[in-house]
Amino acid sequence: MFEIPGFLELNIGVALPAITLAFGTMFILLLDIFLPEERKHWTPILALSGISASFIMTLFTYSPEQTEAFGGMFIGDAFTGFANITVLITAFFSILLSTDYLKRTNIAHGEYYSLILLSTAGVMFMAGSNDLVMVFIGLELLSIPLYVLAAFRGIDREVHPEQGYRSEESGMKYFILGAFSSAFFVYGAAMIYGATGTTSIPAIAEALPTLIATGGTGVFLMLLGVAMILVALGFKVAAVPFHMWTPDVYEGAPTPVTAFMSVAAKVGGFASLLRIMVVAVSGFVIVDGDPATWQLAVSIIAAVTLILGNIVAVSQSNIKRMLAYSSIAHAGYILMAVAASATAGVGNSAAQGAMVYMLSYLFANIGAFAVVLAVEKDDGSGVDMENMVGLGKSRPWLAAAMAIFMLSLTGIPPTAGFLGKWLVFAATVDAGLIWLAVIGVLTSVVGAYYYVRVIVNMYLRDDREGDEAAGATAPVNWTVYASMTATLVIGIFVPLVLNLSNLISLTPTP
Repeated sequence: MFEIPGFLELNIGVALPAITLAFGTMFILLLDIFLPEERKHWTPILALSGISASFIMTLFTYSPEQTEAFGGMFIGDAFTGFANITVLITAFFSILLSTDYLKRTNIAHGEYYSLILLSTAGVMFMAGSNDLVMVFIGLELLSIPLYVLAAFRGIDREVHPEQGYRSEESGMKYFILGAFSSAFFVYGAAMIYGATGTTSIPAIAEALPTLIATGGTGVFLMLLGVAMILVALGFKVAAVPFHMWTPDVYEGAPTPVTAFMSVAAKVGGFASLLRIMVVAVSGFVIVDGDPATWQLAVSIIAAVTLILGNIVAVSQSNIKRMLAYSSIAHAGYILMAVAASATAGVGNSAAQGAMVYMLSYLFANIGAFAVVLAVEKDDGSGVDMENMVGLGKSRPWLAAAMAIFMLSLTGIPPTAGFLGKWLVFAATVDAGLIWLAVIGVLTSVVGAYYYVRVIVNMYLRDDREGDEAAGATAPVNWTVYASMTATLVIGIFVPLVLNLSNLISLTPTP
């Protein structure tokens, strides 16, 4: 007979940051209905308060010890905490970018903030998932609000019809392809369950030795299941060849939403991918002495993602599309760490490198989109490379911040991006994937071209006057300067981040 677990057995304190944010979201959604129009400004303030409360709880529960909740379906550890910190900062900045933007584009509706918070809670549940069922729930909680947010400017189509219809199109594309990716995940989980008899991530790892020794169809089902999950999460992180949605969705979605999804979706996707690959299937070794069977496939995907993302970004004249292909390229760098984690003894350092990379990417990418938002016009225009010309003279502080963000995305010291790339490349070399590290270095050189081109436009061209950056309101400026400061502080005071990331341990150190 099924026994209902008691309150203490659920151990919900481990998942309290995510639970608090989810319940806070429901409270804000209901409260916004009853707020009069002149008090609607309280909705984003309450959303920021909910994020801050969840952030504080995350800091208090940050620990290298692994503690299970909900019958082992959720796990709290330093890996979960680091991912939570990253996505909560992302959500906080995204809401700051949204407050004035929603008003000037005629789409100021309270449910927008609830959707941001729900998607953030989905990422937090994905990061702490210790079971494939929980991963799927978190994946849907992350994705469904993003489909709506991508199409949010459709409300504005009467005033700005072109941008409104483009936003609706991006939301529909994201939804249709996202549904396919969810189906792949479910089928993959079903295959793994058929092979091992469980969806628990630690239990899958325990079942692998017997499965491999027995051989037969079980190994084939396992291989197929891992491949399908890789496809599903590869879509979420915009890895090639599952990247087709990225440029159109990034361009058509409201800019604050693009900034949010470019980081949040990666944090959720890579957090789940790393936990599944490192904890569940790192022991999926068919030939003794070799790395995990899936390493070659992930390495090839990483290499192709690096090459396509960086090369296609060179030809982009729209900054949002350029940053979209840049986002694809950065997925390739993080996939290098995922591939490295297949080698015995490298899993923990690879996970640490990937998480630091995502934190550094957060500040550089959110900051870059904040500058784009500052020069963007109400109708969605003003986001071409040409609109950056002369910004160094008209808005010197914005231009200086944008230059730092571009250097960080390139991986130039002393920015946070250099630290992230250093750790990822170090893990890749430790895993013996020298050829992949060489591709990473060469594509970084290509990436430097289109990032430096933005700096050249801002400072070295004077064939047009700089943009007045009417969108540079106080919240946008706060986000830009906070991101710039964090990018430099992480890059210069390296131990601040390493002291946190070194606590991450997905597997026991041999």
